[in-house]
Amino acid sequence: MKRALFILIVGGLIAASLAAGYWWGVSKTAQAPQTATGPVGSAATGRMGENVKSDAAGKSRVLYYRNPMGLADTSPAPKKDSMGMDYIPVYEGEEPQGPEVKISLDRVQKLGVRTQAAALRDVSHTVRALGTIQVDERAQRTVSPRFEGWIERLYVNATGEFVRRGQPLMEIYSPDLVAAQQEYLVATRGVAALKDASPEIQASMRSLAEGSLQRLRNWDIAEEELARLRAEGKPRNAITLRSPAGGVVLEKPSVQGMRFMPGEVLYKIADLSSVWLLAEVFEQDLGMVRNGQAAKVRVNAYPDKVFEGKVAFVYPTVTAETRTAKVRIEMRNPGQLLKPAMYASVELMAEHGRAQRLSVPDSAVLDSGTRQIVLVRRGEGLFEPREVKLGMRGDGYVEVTEGIKAGEEIVVSANFLIDAESNLKAAVGGFGHSAHDSQPKPAAPKSHAAEGTVESVDAKAGSVSIAHGPVASLKWLGMTMEFKVKDPTLLQGMKVGAKISFEFAEQAPGEWVVVRASPVGGAPEAHKGH
Repeated sequence: MKRALFILIVGGLIAASLAAGYWWGVSKTAQAPQTATGPVGSAATGRMGENVKSDAAGKSRVLYYRNPMGLADTSPAPKKDSMGMDYIPVYEGEEPQGPEVKISLDRVQKLGVRTQAAALRDVSHTVRALGTIQVDERAQRTVSPRFEGWIERLYVNATGEFVRRGQPLMEIYSPDLVAAQQEYLVATRGVAALKDASPEIQASMRSLAEGSLQRLRNWDIAEEELARLRAEGKPRNAITLRSPAGGVVLEKPSVQGMRFMPGEVLYKIADLSSVWLLAEVFEQDLGMVRNGQAAKVRVNAYPDKVFEGKVAFVYPTVTAETRTAKVRIEMRNPGQLLKPAMYASVELMAEHGRAQRLSVPDSAVLDSGTRQIVLVRRGEGLFEPREVKLGMRGDGYVEVTEGIKAGEEIVVSANFLIDAESNLKAAVGGFGHSAHDSQPKPAAPKSHAAEGTVESVDAKAGSVSIAHGPVASLKWLGMTMEFKVKDPTLLQGMKVGAKISFEFAEQAPGEWVVVRASPVGGAPEAHKGH
């Protein structure tokens, strides 16, 4: 009996101790400062697994609590959303600069989202253009006699032949040349015959002889022919016409036996040891082209060779039809590999005069025309649209002058899909949260009207992809979305590329269903059960 009483007393004391300990723990918990919620049995954590900064530690304070699905809904105190998920605390210094987008990790993987850190880089822009090889205009010569005559004989009688300076081109007969030679010979004989005459008469005869010789020089008669005339002392009916420069015969309209008139072109000769490249540079790139700039030139005929040149002149006009301006690049032509009228591609390295710039890949920028944004990764599945100001572009990168900092992770692929999510997040409860898609909405779904173009049809899945315009009732911008169809028979009237007018409703959070559809201008084809 005493043993049983002893056991009863000990049991009562143990129960009283347990009750007192429980009461003490509950009172301490009630007095403790509020911290972020976390899984039972684990340390309280902030978003994306970061350690929560508690007020008790004095490091930071909670500013507000944001919706866990990325909606534009905040709360000053802890709460749960309609699906029972805890709101996430936002601490001082961690508040986003703009709205955030929450995407499930499986959806991130399916979209192929990739990020890259914004960093300081050498942003060098390469101006690329196409053009044609042209003859150096300063190295062209024409053989165009200043007198009338006939071609007695051709020494150079084929286009494309190489000629040297002073090389005989043809023999010509001209009555004017014969008369000028005779006049010169008569004047020289008169000087000899009047050697005993007065100085005035001798000077007059010498002037006449010199004038006859100068007339032959003015007609481009070579000094060799004049020396022969002085040596032989008799006129020749056929005078040899020589090349005024070395080069290639580009044109040869002269034919043996033909008559030519003063000023008529008999040969066109060009020196091809140097050539021009006339490149068509787009208007937006003209500011990065300057005289003396180095150029690398490639032609299809020699794909393994790179020719070098320099910008010599930027033409002062722009072609209205192509919005391009001509840029003249001068090049040496060793071996005369470059032929006039060849197509060529040119690269001009634009120097910006500054070292490194904060830049991101071109693909990271979403440009609507009025604003440019990038998506900053703030954690696993959490992205923040950030408006930025852009600077110089070059070789796949673009300079960012405002909006982001070095080291921030920027989305560089599938960002247009995330941007679409940011436009839709006021209406869509969770992009890619399939776990909640099956929960029905408490109220009857409201339909919305839109027009668009059918991009693709998946009859097996009962879905259609539509590029639609703005939806005023949802404050949506135009975009391409995938819709389910309430009645599979609606897919029979949808063809890829067709313009349709349709109505759709949200059957579950994030699930949009087409309930009516008709060709633009046609009668609507509705699901009777709706």
